[in-house]
Amino acid sequence: MTGPLVPFREVVLKVHSRCDLACDHCYVYEHADQSWRTRPRTISDDVIFRTAQRLAEHAKAHALPSVSVILHGGEPLLAGPARLRRVCEVLTSAFDGVAELDLRIHTNGLQLSPRYLDLFDEFGVRVGISLDGDRAANDRHRRYADGRSSHPLVLKAVELLRQERYRHLDLGLLCTIDIENDPRAVLDALTELDPPLIDFLLPHATWDDPPPRPDGSPTAYADWLLAVFDRWQEQGRPVPVRLFSSVQSTLSGGPSLTESLGLAPTDLVVVETDGQLEQVDSLKSAYEGAAATGFDVFTHTFDEVAAHPGVRARQLGLAGVSETCRRCPVVRSCGGGLYTHRYRSTGPSGAFDNPSVYCADLAALVRGIEARTAASLAAPEVTEPDELAASQRDLTRMLLARLNADLEGRGGQRWAEAWELAAAVEASEEGARGLDEVLAHPYTRTWLLHALEQLHEEPGTVAAAGLLPGYLASAVVRGGLDLSVGVAYTDGRLVLPGLGELRIGAPGEHGTARVRAVEDGFLVRRDEGDPAERRIVRPRTAAPGWRPVRRFAMPGGVPGPVFGLALDDLDPYRDCFAAPALAGLGDRAAADLVFRLGEAWVLIEARAPERAVEMAGSLTTLTPLTGLAPAEPSVGRHGHGALGITVDGGAEELAFALLRGFRRAELRALVDVTDLYAADGSWEHRIPWQEEPVPFSRLLADTYERMALGAFEPRCLEGVPQALDTLEGAAELTVSGKRLLDRMRKEI
Repeated sequence: MTGPLVPFREVVLKVHSRCDLACDHCYVYEHADQSWRTRPRTISDDVIFRTAQRLAEHAKAHALPSVSVILHGGEPLLAGPARLRRVCEVLTSAFDGVAELDLRIHTNGLQLSPRYLDLFDEFGVRVGISLDGDRAANDRHRRYADGRSSHPLVLKAVELLRQERYRHLDLGLLCTIDIENDPRAVLDALTELDPPLIDFLLPHATWDDPPPRPDGSPTAYADWLLAVFDRWQEQGRPVPVRLFSSVQSTLSGGPSLTESLGLAPTDLVVVETDGQLEQVDSLKSAYEGAAATGFDVFTHTFDEVAAHPGVRARQLGLAGVSETCRRCPVVRSCGGGLYTHRYRSTGPSGAFDNPSVYCADLAALVRGIEARTAASLAAPEVTEPDELAASQRDLTRMLLARLNADLEGRGGQRWAEAWELAAAVEASEEGARGLDEVLAHPYTRTWLLHALEQLHEEPGTVAAAGLLPGYLASAVVRGGLDLSVGVAYTDGRLVLPGLGELRIGAPGEHGTARVRAVEDGFLVRRDEGDPAERRIVRPRTAAPGWRPVRRFAMPGGVPGPVFGLALDDLDPYRDCFAAPALAGLGDRAAADLVFRLGEAWVLIEARAPERAVEMAGSLTTLTPLTGLAPAEPSVGRHGHGALGITVDGGAEELAFALLRGFRRAELRALVDVTDLYAADGSWEHRIPWQEEPVPFSRLLADTYERMALGAFEPRCLEGVPQALDTLEGAAELTVSGKRLLDRMRKEI
């Protein structure tokens, strides 16, 4: 087994090994492993103490912020209030000052009373209750040994937990699926109780002891769950359902929310009443001793259990599932199913090196939920350029807010005043528009990232954070606001990001100037020196001492950005590309570059008009770089809309650079704000135009760029249809990624 040990963040602590029900589907008493017969009925003081000590040591060694301990059985309430109090006291004491302790208990609810709940309230023990639906559904399996129904007492427990004084302890309901029950009636019965959460569990089964399928359908359990899903949708999703939330999360590129699905490594261990340390409890369904490790809390650490081959096998992600599963496009969502459900005692593969006995059900469930929710799960940014621009602007706003929070007062009076001014700027419609334009300026993002990194690497340094007033001044000028902003200038130059640079003093001179918008531009007055010194500048027109950011309109019939495409060789944070930014561009060189860019644009409009429309709506800023091949663009660490290009090359080469760079930047912008693919496996894929297999991200990026270049050079499309087929069959694609793939197929 390879990779670092995964520390345990969840511990199932068996406080009592017997039960007051005789459920015929119980994995503890009715399945292969019968080790419960030799266990002590109740956990001892020694086991409680040693478990708490070992677990606290484990949490401290791995700097875990929190650990969940689930009190379990048998039926844990049979341990009695005094024993449960002892468990809570010892664990709470051991974790004091080490990590947060999340205590839970899972019960059938029959013994639940105010006496228990008052105890749980004292120690913050949250309560989950097993209930399989209405009385008919629950009585199918959850009965007393003499056949009596447990349903009335379970309902009493649920109602007690719903009381206002105990409701904060309610974890929700756990329902084991029986496909002979009416799925809609089961859900109705559960949602009627208004729990905070519902979880559905597939009954434990293996290839040796498969689940019942009365009608022989290989997807009977998926069909049952999808009927529940449809009813849940009809009800307006009144209660979170963890199984459904987990599938939707993985379809969107997020994590699994349950051990039974997904590829996340397991971080759970079981402590039996005698102190034996075991693997996940459901393994008792496989064979006698399947969960055993040979370790106990008296002589072994939790790290030793974490290194056990059986535990490690459930921490390998994609490498830990069968070859069949690794080739399946839904493996990221189903994760090969619960480890226990893969067991087969005979056959060419290892005991657990098989797909789940519920394989067809899991595939049908994932695809069924995806088909029903794709429209709501897919990010609008994939198909709507305006949504992508808005999300990118929101991302920059988030970084600005994070910088303010991380400064924690270290920015001093200057930052505090600037932050207060930002609120004043945004208070008016014109100011909010101006601030939006500044936040959309690509190199604002670069400044924020630099400031955050500087702050974290050198906590005492806040120099970059002090540049906020310059950005606010730019917003004030853009919005035409009657506000005065104090802006620092360096080396005699005052910079207004996205607008230009003003020579306000001699080289080497530093100070502060006041900037105020006026009707035809803005006014600047140095705080020190002659109070009569003023300059009024039209922001987009060159004037003595003022160098505006050059802007130009692309020729042809496609309208570009409102104020033209910026050729920015001034911004102090433009040097964020793989190749260095050009120090400056003379007027003659700029005019020549603009002419050749115009020729390139005409070619794009003629050969790829749809790409021209896309670029005109999103590309806002070009920055000249040195050391680039003419047809090779650069995408750096900046916000949406910027591209680094060489000043060399003819129209055809520049057209290639613009097309390739725009696609590269667009894909990166999409990945910034939505998950197109999940990186939770070690997949590699064959790429038609390269011998060695590559990661999925590279396959997607190369294919995306090649499609844009196909109009200019048809050979660029060679292999693209095969690449699209590979992308379509890949497990990494999220719902949003699949929507992007649809877009790509339409382009072809």
